Amino acid sequence: MKLRSTPTTELDVYVWEGKSDIADRVAKALANFDVDVIRADNISVSRDIASVRTSVAVISVTVIDRPSFSLSDWQAGHGMPVVWVAAEARNCDPRVYPPEYSNILTADFTAAELRALVFKVAGVVREQTGRAKAAEPLIATSACMRVFLSEVAAFADCDSTVLIRGETGVGKERVARLLHEGHHRYGKGPFVAVNCGAIPDGLFESHFFGHAKGAFTGATFAHKGYFEQAHEGTLFLDEIGDLPLYQQVKLLRVLEQSAVTRLGSAAEIPVDFRLVAATNRDLRELVRQELFRADLYYRLAVIELQVPNLEARGAVDKVAIFKALLGQILPQQQDEIPEWLESLVARTRFPGNVRELRNVAERVGVTVRQFRAWDRERIGRIFASLADGIVPANERSPQEAAERNRIICALDAHGWRRQDTANYLGISRKVLWEKMRKYQIVGQEAEIAGDLD
Repeated sequence: MKLRSTPTTELDVYVWEGKSDIADRVAKALANFDVDVIRADNISVSRDIASVRTSVAVISVTVIDRPSFSLSDWQAGHGMPVVWVAAEARNCDPRVYPPEYSNILTADFTAAELRALVFKVAGVVREQTGRAKAAEPLIATSACMRVFLSEVAAFADCDSTVLIRGETGVGKERVARLLHEGHHRYGKGPFVAVNCGAIPDGLFESHFFGHAKGAFTGATFAHKGYFEQAHEGTLFLDEIGDLPLYQQVKLLRVLEQSAVTRLGSAAEIPVDFRLVAATNRDLRELVRQELFRADLYYRLAVIELQVPNLEARGAVDKVAIFKALLGQILPQQQDEIPEWLESLVARTRFPGNVRELRNVAERVGVTVRQFRAWDRERIGRIFASLADGIVPANERSPQEAAERNRIICALDAHGWRRQDTANYLGISRKVLWEKMRKYQIVGQEAEIAGDLD
């Protein structure tokens, strides 16, 4: 977020950083919210500004002894709460902090910690602070999904580690959040999600354990790692099967000792969090191949949950999820989805599961919105391009090219009537449909879209 010199929004955050380097960090932490971050080091803030807008000051304790800073002036003239930033917590010592200004952040604060305290002292309710994207509705119409969610609810309020297994795109992180929200204690703390496959090589320790100020070049301030950030909350490790062996042992040590040591420091810091891990790989097979530590696997798999894929959930969930997702793009037309489109969704296989279905819903929604019609030809083309095992034209073998031409000729000879063509070719109508999708035979998209009953 750009640091401004004049206030323009309803909430202003004045930053006086002194010898610290907190201004840019504060700006980044509040970048997605309707907040102006204003440098206060060299400006005078009047009582009138504070009386018109909600204002909060974030001030480093390094400015207290500066001649240009007068605590009494802030108290008398600005009328705004102050969040103090100190190198370490000082237990609200009244010799350092006036009792009325007792909100303290340590210098290694996280973005979440800053936001929570700033919005708290500003009197902004939690719902307003989280202008993040609303969670998608969790559809559970199918019997297998209802049974699965009952398992999730049964294990949510226990301290044991949970391993969530499931294909790509089934919603493993959503399940992890349900487990987090359902816990009586950890659910009140932070939810820290980490993609283990996205950790840069060589930065595992810094990301997970944190580092002390000056631990390496560029470490201008102390940093809390994921373990500390998840303290009294839930740490969600997605794609745990992608974690290299040498990093697995470090994770195991933290789970056994419940303590971490930051890079560049010798002090152990106790941590208390619930671990939820997820994978789309067979960890038992990885253990047999010596690619995953057996002791870590047994430590993770205290409780195992298998998320049903979209195909197992069936047509009823496919259509319900599609309509809910499409409704986010076309809220006024959600109930106008034609039957042929519902049938098309129900009969289509989505290897990418809910993630792929979400992309399809967006493509369909944008198409309808732009052309202002349920264009069967264009929408049919979208679904025809989704076929599992589709063979691009430039990768077809001579045999595949010959088979494609034979199918097109048969379709032309029978007026593109699927059943008659299938009978002529000596295959079932379903097999014909799959071959048409595989070879992207979409010359009659409108009929393909509508010929599903």
